[in-house]
Amino acid sequence: MKKLILSAAIVLGSLSMQAGNGTMTGLLVKTVSVQDEYKEVDAVPAAIKTALDNAYPGVKLDKAYVNAKKEYKIEITVRGEKSTVYTDASGNILKK
Repeated sequence: MKKLILSAAIVLGSLSMQAGNGTMTGLLVKTVSVQDEYKEVDAVPAAIKTALDNAYPGVKLDKAYVNAKKEYKIEITVRGEKSTVYTDASGNILKK
């Protein structure tokens, strides 16, 4: 009986030792930022305006940018909330 109690104490003691908190040292975080070069434009194609009006009723275009691939980055305001939408020249909304 002593051996059984002693064995149980050893097993339970060893389990609690392995459940200790570990510390991580030398944690390295790398951040890669890829940004297409967008240039501000004054006007956007009519197809984009139509697509935005259909997708977001009551939309107000604040600023528009275009890159070399003819992808537009458009800052909009809808019901007081500002947002950024990406579209192509045909007015298709892109997910980025």
